[in-house]
Amino acid sequence: MTTTNRSRAEWLARGRAALVNIADAPLSEAQSLLGHALGQPREALLAHPELPVSEAEAGAYEDLLARRTAGEPLPYLLGRWEFYGMDFAVTPDVLIPRPETELLVDTALDWLRTHPGRTRAADVGTGSGCIAAALARHAAQVHVLATDRSAAALRVAKANFGRLGLAGRVTLAQMDVLGAAAGPLDLVCANLPYIPTAKLDGLDVARHEPRLALDGGADGLALVGRLLADAPRLLAAGGLLLLEVEAGHGQAAPAQAARLLPGARVALLRDLAGLPRLLQVESVYN
Repeated sequence: MTTTNRSRAEWLARGRAALVNIADAPLSEAQSLLGHALGQPREALLAHPELPVSEAEAGAYEDLLARRTAGEPLPYLLGRWEFYGMDFAVTPDVLIPRPETELLVDTALDWLRTHPGRTRAADVGTGSGCIAAALARHAAQVHVLATDRSAAALRVAKANFGRLGLAGRVTLAQMDVLGAAAGPLDLVCANLPYIPTAKLDGLDVARHEPRLALDGGADGLALVGRLLADAPRLLAAGGLLLLEVEAGHGQAAPAQAARLLPGARVALLRDLAGLPRLLQVESVYN
């Protein structure tokens, strides 16, 4: 099939048809992919839908469509994704930032606003750096320690912090959970792997996103439990620990927190879908 003399509008229609059974918003994704192939923002496509697409551009677009219809996530194809009003570079070395994680950021920032003397925070399993960047951008008093087991993920995060002008507000460290970190920390945020190992092979997310960032062990709470067990050493008195958890952990995660941190104030917050999402633990340790 010839790829010459087709307009942007025609290519968008072709892309929408290809993605209709793949994407929730097939036209929007087609626009994003065509814009990426052309090196232009979506607004330019909408402003001039009649312009022709070159053969080289059409080839790049068809390649992107083929990869998307094969299941490759849109953010990896674009190489970027938005989170909390900021644009993050993403690669298959890091999890794709998701809207439900904004609950963790909202809760952390609300707490920091009411505790202006708290200045030391940590983002455990930072991945792309999206949580650490949001804290550093919106809480001027805070310096964030961003950790990850993956050196490749830390390279992505470092590039994001630099591009966002936040490199001086965040310290990067490669470590497993917070085992090598020194306390006291006022705020610890973590979106750790929480999917039970046995479930992974049946999930589409495990086909493309890093297994290291997904596998939470036999019950999905292996790393969560380790961080909770280390909290008395790490958290300052009255400090706050925020952990994103799987909806299925709505009873097990708070119970584990109560067992490992007796006397701490434990709460479980629900996301906009009404699902258990965020474990909140306020320390009472000195």
